Amino acid sequence: MYTFKGKEYPCCASLTMGIIGGKWKTVILYHLIEGPLRYNELRKEMPTVTERTLSLQLKTLEEDGIVKRKVYTSKPPLKVEYSLTDFGKTLIPVIISIADWGVYAVENKGELAV
Repeated sequence: MYTFKGKEYPCCASLTMGIIGGKWKTVILYHLIEGPLRYNELRKEMPTVTERTLSLQLKTLEEDGIVKRKVYTSKPPLKVEYSLTDFGKTLIPVIISIADWGVYAVENKGELAV
């Protein structure tokens, strides 16, 4: 049994998927690999995600220590930027492998959208 942030998981794979699993978390992390993005920039990268879902997923990733939220208050309008923490950056090879497998799956078993 593995415990992370008070939750118990039956195996290490279950723990990993508990943190980055779901429809949007991995996509968010993929877009943050290149560097910090503002909320609206993330929305543009993922046009089909709802604002509520994106906000909740970002909050969960922040609570898990994967993403950090930086608020700039020096002058209006308020600017909020999201980036990977050092802990979050350890997931980069995993996220890239997931993305690469998606390309492989499309090229070998799926249909390419044109």
